[in-house]
Parts: sequence; C-alpha cells; structure tokens
Amino acid sequence: MSLSTLCLRCGLCCDGTLFTHVPLQRTEVAPLQALGLPVKTREDGSSVLPQRCAALEGSRCTAYAERPEGCRRYHCHLFSALAEGEVSLDEALAVVERAHALLASAGGERGPEVEDYLDRHFRGRHRRSTAP
Repeated sequence: MSLSTLCLRCGLCCDGTLFTHVPLQRTEVAPLQALGLPVKTREDGSSVLPQRCAALEGSRCTAYAERPEGCRRYHCHLFSALAEGEVSLDEALAVVERAHALLASAGGERGPEVEDYLDRHFRGRHRRSTAP
C-alpha cells in the first residue's frame, strides 16, 4: 500500500520531469494509439511514448492496466529505498514534497540544485561536484 501511495503522490516519472520518453516495443504501439496516446517514431525507426504522458491525470495513470513494459519495470531510486525499508513512507513523501517545491520554485529553469536533487533521490545518480 505504501508504495502505491508514494507513486500516486509523486508522478515525476510520468510528467516529463525525470524522462523525455518511454521506449516502446512494437507490440505496444497500436494498443497505446487505440487509447488515444501519442506515439512518436524516432529517426532510427523505434517508437517512444513522449513524456509528459497524455495518460497522466494529476499523479494517476489513466492507462495503468495497459501501460507499456518500460513503465511496468521502472522503479525510481526512492521507490526502491522505500521497498527495501531504507526510508519510511513519511520520509519518502517528504522527499517528493521537496522535489515538487523545488520544481515549482524553479519554474522553467532547472538549475544544478534541482537536477542534483532529482538525480540523488529519484534517478539514483550522484553528480560529481565541480567546486574546488
């Protein structure tokens, strides 16, 4: 229950914050298009689902049962930490609230502070400091 609570309060993996697209398998294209979701074809011929996902309403996926394999498999770093008991639900929700606040205050300009926060807590990457 707490994992779904986290996802329903977050939505950063689907709203275009963490990713620009989700790679699709050939068999996923027609069902997604039938749902009215825009599918893009890349120069190499592969198909992707652009993010912000058109199936996202608030933080809820309206195509959850039909979501692509890439969405089914993806778990952000925070989700994994919660699943492993490394953080509590309250701690995880505080991280999500802070991320939303940072994004709101940054407007369209996401500088190093915002990207570092997203990398550390959601993408599971740590940037090297460029300071001496």
